[in-house]
Amino acid sequence: MANASPGAENQSQEERFRRIWEVVEGIPEGCVLNYGEVARLAGLPGRARLVGRALARAPKKRNLPWHRVVNAQGKISFAADSPRGQRQRKLLEAEGVVFDDDTIDLDRFSPERAMDRLLWGP
Repeated sequence: MANASPGAENQSQEERFRRIWEVVEGIPEGCVLNYGEVARLAGLPGRARLVGRALARAPKKRNLPWHRVVNAQGKISFAADSPRGQRQRKLLEAEGVVFDDDTIDLDRFSPERAMDRLLWGP
């Protein structure tokens, strides 16, 4: 995943979006990050809302795993009964992400814990 770089605030919007897309591309299957963490890893701390805009404007050819980005409470940001919300939940569940009601345990499904899950199971 990308790290912070000097002068991130002086980058063009396209460059900031590219950095965000690279972070999202690096989220392993079965893992989630929240918008704020994606922004931090892209070198844009405090720019969680920019992550949402970048995901909405991502070129389809990038085929981003957008569904692996959730809010800071571990919830899907789309309404649960909306087509997008239902699709995101189904994609995450297909990757083994478990919901407790409508909430994902962000620690349990963090990329840092991915290796533990591979070696030792859920």
